[in-house]
Amino acid sequence: MCGIVGVVSNAPVNQLLYDALLLLQHRGQDAAGIVTLLERKFFMHKAKGMVRDVFRTRNMRALPGSVGLGQVRYPTAGNAYSEEEAQPFYVNAPFGIVLVHNGNLTNAHALRSELFSTDHRHTNTESDSEVLLNVLAHEIERSSRGVPLHPAEVFAAVKNVYKRLRGSYAVVSLIAGHGLLAFRDPYGIRPLCMGRSADGTVMVASESVALEGSGHVFERNIAPGEAVFIDLEGNVHSMQCAEGATLNPCIFEFVYLARPDSVLDGISVYQARLNLGETLAKRVVSTVPPNQIDVIIPIPESSRPSATQLAHLLGVPYREGFVKNRYVGRTFIMPGQGVRKKSVRQKLNVIASEFKGRNVLLVDDSIVRGTTSREIVQMARDAGARKVYLASAAPPVRYPNVYGIDMPTKDELVAHDRTVEQIRELIGCDALIYQDVDAMKRAIGSLNPKLDGFDASCFDGVYVTGDIDTEAISRMNGNRPRVEETEEDSSRLALPNHSE
Repeated sequence: MCGIVGVVSNAPVNQLLYDALLLLQHRGQDAAGIVTLLERKFFMHKAKGMVRDVFRTRNMRALPGSVGLGQVRYPTAGNAYSEEEAQPFYVNAPFGIVLVHNGNLTNAHALRSELFSTDHRHTNTESDSEVLLNVLAHEIERSSRGVPLHPAEVFAAVKNVYKRLRGSYAVVSLIAGHGLLAFRDPYGIRPLCMGRSADGTVMVASESVALEGSGHVFERNIAPGEAVFIDLEGNVHSMQCAEGATLNPCIFEFVYLARPDSVLDGISVYQARLNLGETLAKRVVSTVPPNQIDVIIPIPESSRPSATQLAHLLGVPYREGFVKNRYVGRTFIMPGQGVRKKSVRQKLNVIASEFKGRNVLLVDDSIVRGTTSREIVQMARDAGARKVYLASAAPPVRYPNVYGIDMPTKDELVAHDRTVEQIRELIGCDALIYQDVDAMKRAIGSLNPKLDGFDASCFDGVYVTGDIDTEAISRMNGNRPRVEETEEDSSRLALPNHSE
């Protein structure tokens, strides 16, 4: 799960790309990169780290041009610590192409072998994004052989790309001397939208907040299976390139991943979370009578809309009981010291007066591994809570995610093969209330009746691409990012609600 952006303008775009990546920083904090195009030459800078740390003044000065793209990376395949796997990726033929990708190819292993044996192309990393770039480059070369590259040839290439790729992908690429190409997988699993500014600049980005926050007016979402080509003059060409495309966005975008001020596929993320709080209220009432709850406290930050709606409907006071430390840095391993994992207590601090002597209902957006939830429940008890109830705005996460979210293997998921009572005992709360899967789908789906459905595979085990089985999941888990022992767990799901 990453954040991507592309821009075609008639003015320098380096600052614009930087600003857009800052607005998408919640989608990935492991690495960042920008490529700009001046005439037919690419200028690139990418490195591990947050946007503000990767780009200094000298780096920005070295990114000239009025066309460009960028990415913030959250790795779900390959090596999380490899500078080489930071995006964008580049190939020099045909024309010169750079690419950024949000999602996860489920057939990357087979494609890598195919690229080598059939297409005679070399990939140098374990990244599925490099595989995707080489597939795209090969198909563009085939479609444009002996003829100039026009939008028709670009779309013909994308049609063949769709026939080869499986999984989730929102893609932005630049073709040197020609323009910007963006396309989205035939199920619309990962988001992608486009907008325009008053001066004619065209931007495509993962979330609408990147458009609006950088002075662009949202125009529309890029449809599942659609390719959009923007030439260097800013003319927009588009074509539906995949057969039988359906709109099944990842429901976890609305539960947790996206910013609350974004609108994805016609659905306000904030309103979706309010609706989840409304349906969660019915589940809470059936488990814990409201008169036995003194206060409702969110686990910051994505759960706040659900918690406020829940408190309103139950008539129970809403309070902030946790303060988040946004400036926790690295844990340095000094000589003679052992490895020390960061504790949740370094990232959250309690306001003890909100807990002491009270029956507290904590609200989280989701529960994945359960280790963080267990520690937070204990923090509430240590602060003097008489009883600690825990409600999740999402259903139990019982299955791995294969479409670009670093959900652990099923054995690491606290809800896998456990009853709610068994999970409650592990977490240590007095009552545990989960959202219902169908209620979650109705709550969010009601905001856009034109949706064909959702990818809710981590909750219901139904993988919309239809090509996932136990063997495929095992193979992809073998390519999950490798975390070094001396590094903290930097995945977005290591501490809930890391986004806002």
